[in-house]
Amino acid sequence: MNILGCAGCSKCCPNNNSTVKKNNKVFKDNPNSKKVILVGNPNVGKSVIFGALTGVYADVSNYPGTTVSITKASVGYAEIIDTPGAYSLGNFSEDERVTKEIITQADVIVNVVSATSLERDLFLTSQLIDLKIPLVLVINQTDEACAGGIDIDFKKMEIELGIKIFPTVATKKQGVSDVIEFLKAGHFNFSDKFSPSVQSMFENREISRNERIQELLEVECSDNKIKECEKLHNERISFVNTILKRSVIFNAPKKRIISGLEHFFFHPVTGFITTAFVLYLLFEIVGVWVSGNIVDFIYGGLEEKFCPHLKTLVETYINNGLITEIIAGEFGVFTMALSIIIGVLLPLLTAFYIFMSILEDSGYLPRMSVFCDEMLKKIGLNGRAVIPIILGLGCTTMGTITTRILPTGKERMITVALLGIAIPCAAQQGIIVVLLASIGGLKVWLFYLLILLSIMAVVGTFLSKISKEKTSDLFISLPPLRIPSALNIIKKTFSRMVSFLKEATGFFVLSSIIISIMNYFGWLKVIEHMLEPVVVNMLHLPAEFSNVFIMGLIRRDLASAGLFEMANISNMTPLQIFVSAVVITLFVPCIAMLIMVFKERGIKEGVILWISAFCISIGVGALLTRVCGVLF
Repeated sequence: MNILGCAGCSKCCPNNNSTVKKNNKVFKDNPNSKKVILVGNPNVGKSVIFGALTGVYADVSNYPGTTVSITKASVGYAEIIDTPGAYSLGNFSEDERVTKEIITQADVIVNVVSATSLERDLFLTSQLIDLKIPLVLVINQTDEACAGGIDIDFKKMEIELGIKIFPTVATKKQGVSDVIEFLKAGHFNFSDKFSPSVQSMFENREISRNERIQELLEVECSDNKIKECEKLHNERISFVNTILKRSVIFNAPKKRIISGLEHFFFHPVTGFITTAFVLYLLFEIVGVWVSGNIVDFIYGGLEEKFCPHLKTLVETYINNGLITEIIAGEFGVFTMALSIIIGVLLPLLTAFYIFMSILEDSGYLPRMSVFCDEMLKKIGLNGRAVIPIILGLGCTTMGTITTRILPTGKERMITVALLGIAIPCAAQQGIIVVLLASIGGLKVWLFYLLILLSIMAVVGTFLSKISKEKTSDLFISLPPLRIPSALNIIKKTFSRMVSFLKEATGFFVLSSIIISIMNYFGWLKVIEHMLEPVVVNMLHLPAEFSNVFIMGLIRRDLASAGLFEMANISNMTPLQIFVSAVVITLFVPCIAMLIMVFKERGIKEGVILWISAFCISIGVGALLTRVCGVLF
């Protein structure tokens, strides 16, 4: 990149001295007490900057909404807080509302923008300037701007904005050390380049910083001050255009092979074909290959070798039936809970997260959101919902967590319902694929998918109709396609796996203890007996299928495994196998997901989802067993 001006040394940069412009506030007290808030649009590399500043890895992705929760880190010179990606300080999304609340605590804001999208990103910068909070501007992705023919005169831009600017390439940690040294020094100032409307709003008024921020945010977000908001909006656009005109030169971009791929992936026809192929590849790798080979090897080894030896050892040295049942029984902590975590979840989720990280870091995932937008709008969602749905194909618990990126309560409610009712997790998919292949191959598999898609359409449409909230429009930035970093993929996968295991292991162990106690005292047999009328009379299935229901209360993939074993040792007909596969797919959410639904959506909504999933699974199963005999 042609950098016109050093943008860094104290000799030529106006804002790098301890003495700053007149009327600008300077912070010189103990820097250890400072709150440094990172703010920026999605896809600008803000989370990478956070990781480089703190040494703490945050989730780094190429689709909007990655940083949904707040990440904090205390370093030697300050507490650094990473906020969700936000396009403005409005009320259009949960990300913006959360960011707006956090910045009121800031001693200094580090505004991260992308050198490739300054026209968009500097609008937020102008909003932050008007808040009169000390501000530092980090212009990231300067290498991509260079490839795009963008030359930035950082020295001129510093003068025009009145704040300190640091050009960086965060993925390579270029320029980050300069940001750290500046933050350590603790000499921060705010800009006096306020918008004319803001200047007149607070002229000759002595108010506190919080009062100024609240008044200004009220203008930004209030429906009663539309004219003032529009005027301020136009002033900011004019301000940004002036900055770009004086300090940025746009040349013809360099030709790159990846530019050609961009057009190929985004073309309506080739883009749809590519999306279908990516989803098929995801299913084949995670749902078939990993589930059918690696899981069989690890989980099968634990079941055949480790668990029997452990049970013998426990029975030999612990002369207590209940403790033996809890530790090494049929539903024991080691023989079921930890075996599933190590043998099933660990390989499946690792493969899934690697695959998803490649899609995210390459910039492909937001394009998939665009492709799916029109289809998902018909059931009250927008294209962004494809992200938690795809994550739900790996683990519905993780998909539920990711619904935080959706902007409205209506969209979060619908997506959680679809995940809890009609989305099979990765481990469940692998077992069901094998079962359906054994009774009819592709014809039966396509019919199975048609049933799930139909239920998704009905559930989504119904919930959309009863909700008074409007579906938000898809407002998403498309980052450039990139070659993913192998190191970042490894770090991200490891971070996600550690986070998931910390959150899920306790639930698995607790549910294992509870179900083992129920089994030891015979309470499971009572439940099985109560379910027999439903299983035998309504579903026309063997009475032993009640055991599969019990397993499904813990985890859906356990139910799939139980069905697989039943199909091998009993004389179930192809129709019974098909109906059973549909029923356990639609069956109630597993314990881990249900607890996460309680946390995300509340106990009332979680209970309604559980009851609805149970009724839908039984109802659909009863219908299929009576009308689908001709198919088999």
